[in-house]
Amino acid sequence: MTITDSTGNSLSTGNRASADRYDAALTLLHGYFGDPLLAIDRTLAEDPEFTMGHCFRAALMVLSTERGAEPMLRESVEAAERLGATANDRERAHMAAARAWLEGDFAGSVQRYGEIVQNHPRDALALQVAHIGDFFLGQSRMLRDRIAAVLPAWNASTPGYGFVLGMHAFGLEECAEYGQAEETGRRALQINPRDPWAVHAVAHVMEMQGRQPEGIRWLEDSAGNWAPDNGFAYHNWWHLALLYLDLGDHARVLKLYDEAIRADDSQIVLQMIDASAMLWRLHLRGIDVGDRWKPLLAAWTLRIDERYYAFNDAHAMMAFAVGPGRRECARRLIEALEHRVDDGGTNAMMTRDVGLPLPCAGRIRSRGLFALHGAAAADPVHRPSIGGSHAQRDLIHLTLIEAALRANRTSVARAIADERVHDKPSSPFNWNLLSRARDLGADAAGAAEANQHALDVRSNATARLRAMLAVAA
Repeated sequence: MTITDSTGNSLSTGNRASADRYDAALTLLHGYFGDPLLAIDRTLAEDPEFTMGHCFRAALMVLSTERGAEPMLRESVEAAERLGATANDRERAHMAAARAWLEGDFAGSVQRYGEIVQNHPRDALALQVAHIGDFFLGQSRMLRDRIAAVLPAWNASTPGYGFVLGMHAFGLEECAEYGQAEETGRRALQINPRDPWAVHAVAHVMEMQGRQPEGIRWLEDSAGNWAPDNGFAYHNWWHLALLYLDLGDHARVLKLYDEAIRADDSQIVLQMIDASAMLWRLHLRGIDVGDRWKPLLAAWTLRIDERYYAFNDAHAMMAFAVGPGRRECARRLIEALEHRVDDGGTNAMMTRDVGLPLPCAGRIRSRGLFALHGAAAADPVHRPSIGGSHAQRDLIHLTLIEAALRANRTSVARAIADERVHDKPSSPFNWNLLSRARDLGADAAGAAEANQHALDVRSNATARLRAMLAVAA
């Protein structure tokens, strides 16, 4: 009798217990709960010839986006490949996809995982890796369309269906289909309230629509479901801080940073990214963050020479731009990036097109100058290939407008500020940027009129915020 996983995919094993443990580890991975690596390692310790277990372990290393995971990735790929003669076609396709990532072909790897899903639409592991891979590559439409293509093969009776809906909700949000994204995310949570990715998708909707008080309540009221013992909790806490930041509650943001976003000196790159992104946003606003950059800079310094993923490097440079003892670190990172463009592979392209111009702009900015051309090269509106979500890439947009404001580039500042207010008129911070941009261009003759306009802008922002708070209450 052929043994299958819980969604019907054939496994080249005669060990039912290994298949069941694989399903359990996959559930942990979908929800980011517990330790899926420990779970699969225990399975492989008892059944070292369980091919899909090695493929699962390799996928975990792919999802880390860290060079430090390469030895374990290589170990897992090679262990799976040694079992290739007895593996089935789907398992060999997993090996090829993980091998492509190991060799630096990130785009090819994501494509291969996607091809697995095309042939086996209920392969939940390949689906999740392809989905997160689309996120790493900044492929917003694929975040939506890849999941939409397999939905007909899933239904409420299929194990893991809620997780698939949560992925679709995030893809819809990244394509600005906010109403359907929220509806789908809420439906996913009706099936499984402990789905942090679906919670995250709805939080994205509320952030993008400027529904700050509602978003705060959404995350705080549901935290008991997604925060305890969850490897993704730090990012949902980051989203909560982002909402408070837009309202100007900097004390609450710093409290969340200290207690939830970076409660310890984590060396996990994905957590370091969120920490850099939040401190940089505070820095752009002129908020004193004390000594918080120092341990983060120390953590990034250990990774200067990794040359692995451009998105990581951009966030490292934020620490090197303002942290203590930064200049030498910044120089070393720029040199590493300059060498990387000749490495070949997906990341070399990302570094050449986005990863190198952005850190160069950050280094120049740390000397008091604002390199608009360098920052514009990484403008998320035009260059999404650096990866991340729209909310994350908004940091680049914020850096660009702050650069324009401080460099007295009036037309650039006004254009960006007008765009931001149009896209999210309920954001008090966006109105403040618009006020600054308009004040910037006021000449002496029109100063009184400009000042009155600034007062009107701020008054409008206050009125909008009070109205939102009243509705949320």
